Amino acid sequence: MKLYPLFADVSGLPVLVVGGGSVALRKAKALLDAGADVWVGAPRFEPEVVAWIEAGKVQGRHGEFEPAWLDGMWLVIAATDDRALNASIAAQAKERRTFANVVDDAALSQFHVPAVVDRAPLTVAISTAGAAPAIGRRIREQLERVLDHSLGALVALAQQHRARIVGRFPDTAARRGFYDWLHDGPVLSLLRQAKPGQAGQALQEALEDERPPGSKGSVALVGAGPGHPGLLTLQALRELQQADVILYDQLVSPEVLAMARRDAECIDVGKRCGGRQVAQEHTHRLMLAHAREGRRVVRLKGGDPFVFGRGGEELAYLRRHGVDCDVVPGITAAVACAAFAGIPLTHRDHAQSLCLLTAHGKDAADTLGDQVSGHPRQTLAIYMGVEKLEALATELISRGRDAATPCAIIENGTLPRQRVMVATLATLTSQARRHALKTPALLIIGEVAAFARQHAWYGELVDDAGHEVGTVPVEMEAV
Repeated sequence: MKLYPLFADVSGLPVLVVGGGSVALRKAKALLDAGADVWVGAPRFEPEVVAWIEAGKVQGRHGEFEPAWLDGMWLVIAATDDRALNASIAAQAKERRTFANVVDDAALSQFHVPAVVDRAPLTVAISTAGAAPAIGRRIREQLERVLDHSLGALVALAQQHRARIVGRFPDTAARRGFYDWLHDGPVLSLLRQAKPGQAGQALQEALEDERPPGSKGSVALVGAGPGHPGLLTLQALRELQQADVILYDQLVSPEVLAMARRDAECIDVGKRCGGRQVAQEHTHRLMLAHAREGRRVVRLKGGDPFVFGRGGEELAYLRRHGVDCDVVPGITAAVACAAFAGIPLTHRDHAQSLCLLTAHGKDAADTLGDQVSGHPRQTLAIYMGVEKLEALATELISRGRDAATPCAIIENGTLPRQRVMVATLATLTSQARRHALKTPALLIIGEVAAFARQHAWYGELVDDAGHEVGTVPVEMEAV
């Protein structure tokens, strides 16, 4: 079946929904949202439909279907559970040249209701001509991930200035170039930042400028999450697919990097413990240089850019040099690794607070303060602490932590090679050596760490006696 795609303006037009159940309720709601004059007919109605009728939101026809209900209607949706009745409604609608849709019956329908991605006033509709609606819904899910939620505001802004845009760019090719700038330049970025006034001002200035607008460079500080591509945020994915240049850290997994735009220039600026080092100042200069060349730059950082990621330094540097910059948060390692190890970071019986620490520095003990170390009902999540386990454990015990306090080390968290080792403060160092645990790894200290013994569900788990106690087969699923 081949359908002619059509978007219908039903505002103020009478339309009929036959049926009073949950399906009819959904169809009536969609028509109300489109501004239609909705009539609903059935022997019985859902309570919400009754409330709509009593409030005057819809017109009700109570009883068995009658052909006269179709008089004057522009559309009808048959949403009863009686296929013969639905077929009769569709046939009588066709005699009146009224478009009919029969729910879940493509053969009887003159129009189909598609799966919709709503970025009003931008609407994307997906139809399989009734052949496989479930596949249409899956495609809708994919489009929801990649279509920026600010696109609706961008389309509305373009609509407001449409006459001026046409007047300023009478040549079709030049006008197309302006709309490309509108999408790729600062206007959409400002709308993402909830600055509609500034976005409108940028558009007006571009229209008043005698020179055609060019795409101004920008930088997005993007959190890549802990490594599993399924944990990448939708906004991070959009940024990767629009980037001209990507400056990425060591902890960004190949699976996440593979989701970037295929022709993007990818530059490794990662720092490796005891190995290759890229000075932060060099990364600053790279961001600035590419942005000044008019490129869209993504500074891609493992976890979250503002959690032990120097994102604050980079944001301040870019702002000082007048570069447009926004921030896309990522799922930080403490949250993700704990979840993949079955460890609740807070628990009303065991931990009422959480402290994130880094052991990266000249003296690991410097990261521990009296206010965090002696609290038995507090979870400590320590980044980059594997190489300083002995100093950390000794310091915590000296500050009042029980030597029997549960600990967990999560190596390669959220990746297929993840390992979780559960120990205590007293056995932490020896067991980590025994299993040759290496970075990247996250250390969790507190009563909640013991949950991993029963609830770790991903990757490999070993107990503090050194025995493997479970391996979960895992598959990496991309967004």
